[in-house]
Amino acid sequence: MIRIVLFQVLCLLTSAAWAQSLPNVSLKDIEGNAIQTADLVQEEGPTVLCFWATWCSPCKRELNNYAELYDDWVDETGVKVVAVSIDDMRSINRVAPYVNSVGWEYDILLDPNRDFARALNVNNVPHTFVVDTEGNVVWSHNNYADGDEYELYEELLKLSE
Repeated sequence: MIRIVLFQVLCLLTSAAWAQSLPNVSLKDIEGNAIQTADLVQEEGPTVLCFWATWCSPCKRELNNYAELYDDWVDETGVKVVAVSIDDMRSINRVAPYVNSVGWEYDILLDPNRDFARALNVNNVPHTFVVDTEGNVVWSHNNYADGDEYELYEELLKLSE
């Protein structure tokens, strides 16, 4: 009986620790405008943050696959996807040309010093987060394999119920 109670307490503490609020960091979009990450939280629908880089093939595959489904996701869940590039000063100039060539409809932010990535404990990319309308990080997924977009979609549907 004591083990069951301890297990339940541990689960409760773990879930409470996971309910992390979105940190507020100042970034720039690809036009050079300053954006506060706290302002990314939507009143209607979840926000998906995808950390990526131009040199990361799985990242680009993930975001290209999301792009094919994005319009349907917006209609069904009200989601907003934000792609956060962690390209450093050596490769940051490749971000806008790549985004323009693939035609993503996402907001694109630049995190060359990885301040936002560090605040969310992003160690490698791709790393995707779902943020609810209260600004809480409610889901996280590291790496990408074809089909992971359907797992993300299921999480978005849960939030839109």
